[in-house]
Amino acid sequence: MRAPERGALPLWLATTLGRAYGRVTEVVQGLSDEDFARPTRCSGMAVGPLLVHLLYDAERALAAFASPSAAAPDRDFVSYWKDFPPHPGGEDETAFVRTVASAYRRPSDGLVRHWRELSEAAVRAAAFALVDKDQRIETQGHVLRVQDFVATLIVEATVHHLDLVVDLPDAPEPDYEALQVTARTLDGLFGPEAWDVIAWDTTTYVLKATGRLPLDDDDLDLLGTHASRLPLIG
Repeated sequence: MRAPERGALPLWLATTLGRAYGRVTEVVQGLSDEDFARPTRCSGMAVGPLLVHLLYDAERALAAFASPSAAAPDRDFVSYWKDFPPHPGGEDETAFVRTVASAYRRPSDGLVRHWRELSEAAVRAAAFALVDKDQRIETQGHVLRVQDFVATLIVEATVHHLDLVVDLPDAPEPDYEALQVTARTLDGLFGPEAWDVIAWDTTTYVLKATGRLPLDDDDLDLLGTHASRLPLIG
């Protein structure tokens, strides 16, 4: 079965980012302090440390929007992810975000408030930066057009939203359009010769293509030699 047509990136990417970050806020804002110790799909990271990881991503976004570049882009929203191994970060990053998370005595208040302030500021900065479609920014040693960079932020927020809710059954789902941006990115990494055979719904596609769900025997038969290429990103 051919994968559904994803189409181009949304026209109003800052709005999509705002909804993606806003859904994360919806997930965490009603949690008790004890809930921040619940497990996620990220090995070694409970809800609190994973939210810290996302918080630092929003902070990195603010730094990037304030770091325009005159250089030619060397990555777009798809090729950006080729620099990241399937299991990034490792023990050092996990230990760091766990330490930072533990510093919030009441994560349901302080950590959530810090996340909301930084994420909302990043969305406002994205909206301002996207006024100039030719603007380029520097981040993590690469130069991207601003719209490509915002798309990477949407992917990060959407995948980690799915990580956060694994033990939170009443949590809201990620934004539909943010899921489509994530799937469009995975399409670009996987290529039509591979994803033409995929029969998964979009959320399952994101979870399996990023290694969050294991491939079963039917998946292996469906994908054939393409199965060895998964996960596409961590």
